[in-house]
Amino acid sequence: MPGDPTPTDIKLHQKSRILEITFDDGARFELPCEYLRVFSTSAEVQAAKERGEVISGKEDVNITKIEPVGSYAVNLQFDDGHDTGIFSWGTLYELGRDYDKNWQDYLKKRSGAGFGVYPVPPPPSGESSDADSPPKTVSLLYFVSLVTRLGRDSESCEIPGSVNTVGELLDWLRQRGKPWDSLLQDNKVNVTVNKQFAKPTTPIASNDEIAIMPVDPLQS
Repeated sequence: MPGDPTPTDIKLHQKSRILEITFDDGARFELPCEYLRVFSTSAEVQAAKERGEVISGKEDVNITKIEPVGSYAVNLQFDDGHDTGIFSWGTLYELGRDYDKNWQDYLKKRSGAGFGVYPVPPPPSGESSDADSPPKTVSLLYFVSLVTRLGRDSESCEIPGSVNTVGELLDWLRQRGKPWDSLLQDNKVNVTVNKQFAKPTTPIASNDEIAIMPVDPLQS
């Protein structure tokens, strides 16, 4: 539509599955491919939403091709075969601006539909100065009651380059939804980084070993 912000740069980061878009008003958004897939403007996706269906299983989806549609939109083609979503500049801007609300609504609907704990959260959106920072791989260890509640005692985890402190890591993990969001509150866990007790401001780096344990070992 006339007056809509117009992209000045569109960049696909295939390794991190992020579409980075900069607009002429200065806004910049990092939109996960999964987010764009489940919020596709295609008739197929819109019809599924009208039927109350929740699109799931798109955690690893990637964009394979971006085709311009006139001077007002792009067609995003995904590696799961979905290729009918045409995203206008206005739609992309709204998806970036409303990312946090949209994504939390999606997680609630996904959980309510019985799909369980969200396995891997997407990288954060927004105007991050760390857009091009490479992801980090860290080792996460869970102890005591967390093992039962989270269903694992350890994992090797790739986290976004913008996650640089213990507090940011806990925030990122809580985006997985239930039960992560309640179990990993700052006042409920102690954290060590490479066997040293850490604070929320303690920095983390690739290959760090990060242990998380409940403050109260009997918490349920």
